[in-house]
Amino acid sequence: MRTRTTALAAITALALAGCSSGTGDSATSAPDDAATTEVEALSGALEFMTGTSIDSELYLAYEDITEAFESANPDVSIELVPSSTDHEGEVKTRLASGNTPDLWMTHGWSLLRYSEFLMPLTDELWAKDVNPALDPAMRDGDGAIYALPLDVDVAGLLYNADVLASVGVTPEDIRTWEDFTAACDEITAAGKTAIYTAGKDRWPTGLFVDWIAPGAYDEAALGTQADGTLVPESYQVALDKVAQFRDSGYFNPDYTSATSDDISLALAQGDTGFSFLMNFVAVTAYTYNPDANVGFMPIPSASGGDPYLVVGEKNAIGISSTTESPDAARAYLAFLAQPDNGSVLAKASGSAPGLTTATSDLGALQASHDAWVGKVPSVPYFDRVYMPNGAWDTIVSTTEGVLTNQMSVSDAMAKVATDFDSLTAQAQS
Repeated sequence: MRTRTTALAAITALALAGCSSGTGDSATSAPDDAATTEVEALSGALEFMTGTSIDSELYLAYEDITEAFESANPDVSIELVPSSTDHEGEVKTRLASGNTPDLWMTHGWSLLRYSEFLMPLTDELWAKDVNPALDPAMRDGDGAIYALPLDVDVAGLLYNADVLASVGVTPEDIRTWEDFTAACDEITAAGKTAIYTAGKDRWPTGLFVDWIAPGAYDEAALGTQADGTLVPESYQVALDKVAQFRDSGYFNPDYTSATSDDISLALAQGDTGFSFLMNFVAVTAYTYNPDANVGFMPIPSASGGDPYLVVGEKNAIGISSTTESPDAARAYLAFLAQPDNGSVLAKASGSAPGLTTATSDLGALQASHDAWVGKVPSVPYFDRVYMPNGAWDTIVSTTEGVLTNQMSVSDAMAKVATDFDSLTAQAQS
């Protein structure tokens, strides 16, 4: 069993200090305010779709912090729901059916996809402390915000440095896709998996597009696509790369049954060189092997530009505008936003905190942050800015089709183009 991310006793003490007076505002009020304000005890039942797996470090942190909150507020119960293999699809189904969870992880879409279903949180005490780097993704034109960001999602290529060193490569050596494939060839020849990915979870397969596509577009092409016209020759570069990786035998043979947790284990054990996934996978890898040598590095550009990182909203939590327990939900978010809790949650996700009041403690990933963040360009998640709402399912299914050789690149591109035009037309109607 893994060690808990934080000591429950310490969190409980913080909960008793911060939440004993009752309402959402008083959860973070100064003692004088709490002493002079008449409040009712919090009550209600909340369902929280966490968007993370039950064995992740972030889920374990949620468990500890939630237990502390419930101890301080015995009339509030919070059901933590671990992620399914399709978190966003499940959320969309729940919204469409009217069976809306009280809280859910918005996974980059608090503004563009979910804001009409969420309670505005602009007036919460923590809202002024949101990391300004998140403002373009999370605030609307009036400055309104609809979710509490736990972290700033900074991602690149995950790697095992020992595996790279065994074939004479360092992360600094890889600046182009040619450098990358040369390293993969050496790793494959050494009998290890070059790129580990998760077909059972499915959604990680779409990240090949999010990681590769930004470097295949120039600024004019990005503007064209953001305005609603697909630039197929640039998009296709990502699928061509996936086909190249497939034909070169870089992927794990157990792709169809593998989960993101299997990727963590492979990185921890030195069974793979690379993965195209977020830093939470590396955090989990260190729980399997504290002596692992795992980090992240910039993504090569397909157009000859500088390598880059992907930055955006990830673990952010919104409150349903139809929840029957709004005070309890707001108080719970206020408790998560307290500096000590915010620091714990950011560390568990392997990212910098989403609030400026929290501190960054990235553990073994600190070296990667120090080496790259702020020193190389960053790009937003491609699908969230340059693809129409609803395109993620198409991105995943077509990339998966190419990876498993069940679709040709041309057939996959035809599907992407058709769905792009259809979803764009829906959005404009």
